[in-house]
Amino acid sequence: MPTKKKPQVTATKKPAAAAAQARRSELLETAAEVFAEQGYNATTVRKIADHAGMLAGSLYYHFDSKESMLEEILRTFLDELWDGYDTVLAAGLGPRETLEALVTESFREIDRHRAAVAIYQKESKQLVAQDRFTFLAESQRKFEKAWLSTLEFGVAERVFRADLDVRLTYRFVRDTVWVAASWYRPGGQHSPEEIARQYLSMVLDGIAVRT
Repeated sequence: MPTKKKPQVTATKKPAAAAAQARRSELLETAAEVFAEQGYNATTVRKIADHAGMLAGSLYYHFDSKESMLEEILRTFLDELWDGYDTVLAAGLGPRETLEALVTESFREIDRHRAAVAIYQKESKQLVAQDRFTFLAESQRKFEKAWLSTLEFGVAERVFRADLDVRLTYRFVRDTVWVAASWYRPGGQHSPEEIARQYLSMVLDGIAVRT
């Protein structure tokens, strides 16, 4: 009885899938830049397609709407951010070291996802009202809890000043870190780690206990 031949997987399938994924990533990067520059509401699928050098109809081959593109951009950024933050928070570091590591991780994310950070800063207040983007509110709550608990820990351990207003400090640190997305450009003169060191030297001199 003749044996059935196993179907052969053509060598072109894997490279084709990789190429499609690479093209998808390129389109998301383009969309993120357009959203960040022109604003989400002002951006149309046609504008994204024009910047990508393709017809608007061709863009629908990869994505069903501009909403799905924005959701993937923001989820990718936040997933990577929390991978880094969770690693820092689980490391059992002291409060100062935790703060330093969180700030450094934040600047690394700005380096990786500058446009996504800019979108998050500008658009999240409006987006959270939509069911599709409720994950933004959950991330904001986690973000606040992580930073406040680190600052409170530092005050309790007498690493940070006893008179520190932790909520005010949290807002200051949060806003001054993420506003860097408006001027930072990857590949510039300073690495994200170098920028974090400079930033920390200014901030920590203000909140650390003077000896």
